Amino acid sequence: MKVLVIGGAGYIGSHVTKEMMKAGHKVTVFDNLSSGLRCNLFPQNDFIYGNILIPADLDAAFEQGFDAFVHLAAFKAAGESMEKPEKYSVNNITGTLNIMNSAMKYNCKKMIFSSSAATFGEPQYLPMDEAHPQNPINYYGFTKLKIEEFMTWYDQLKGLKFAALRYFNAAGYDPDGEIRGLEQNPQNLLPRIMEAALGQRELKVFGTDYDTRDGTCIRDYIHVTDLARAHVMALDYITKNGESLKLNLGTETGTTVKELIDASRRITGKEIPAQDGPRRPGDPASLYATYKMAKEKLGWEPKYSDVDTLVKTTWEVYKN
Repeated sequence: MKVLVIGGAGYIGSHVTKEMMKAGHKVTVFDNLSSGLRCNLFPQNDFIYGNILIPADLDAAFEQGFDAFVHLAAFKAAGESMEKPEKYSVNNITGTLNIMNSAMKYNCKKMIFSSSAATFGEPQYLPMDEAHPQNPINYYGFTKLKIEEFMTWYDQLKGLKFAALRYFNAAGYDPDGEIRGLEQNPQNLLPRIMEAALGQRELKVFGTDYDTRDGTCIRDYIHVTDLARAHVMALDYITKNGESLKLNLGTETGTTVKELIDASRRITGKEIPAQDGPRRPGDPASLYATYKMAKEKLGWEPKYSDVDTLVKTTWEVYKN
């Protein structure tokens, strides 16, 4: 299939592009390089420099004729979304509607969407499944939830078949070492641990008195290559079955902040000093998902998401 990967020069997008190519798809990357990197592009792909806020850019892309598209072009800093909701409204909501409208105009009716665990908000039970109530506690999660609703309507009204993949915490790097572009201004824990290992930042642990096995928060870290594999499998599913999907992608276990720091010290051989700090408002003690439905529907399960692989593949990129 001919697949347009929107946001394909980014951290997750480049891994998705690689897995799509491995599955035999012809991939074109569409990106404005605001956070994506040229070094994440593969020479065998076509590249379109364009902006999702400019409908003419999207039309020029989709008129080339694609069978499917992957949408990864969103702002994703939950904290910032609470301070700048207008920025997230314009990019995440207006930008997505521009993409979907252009896709419909050129009859591209298969969509794989990078959704988020942030659509759920505070966990009411664990592990979280697809039936868990969706009640986002930040504006970023709200934008992702609204897009899931838009896609559901476009499915009913326009025949759009989609997969909404709700990521928990993406981490790690390409095990083959081909993708090496570092995320810019990372907000996630593992890149921050790596920067601390290299002496580039101080590491702070937000809260050590949670009701967890060591007092620090539990999160569901999932290897980016596992996420990318799910995109390919979801595209296969909606193509063969002609039905849309909303799936959680997690590991069912979760790792504490302290466990991730300890594994990083062991694997990097670095001291990695960490300061204990107060809890952050809105941080649940534990957050992890079941992948039972993804296994049933797609045959997917995490292969690279053990803590050591997450840390080793990230350290390989950071130390160089």
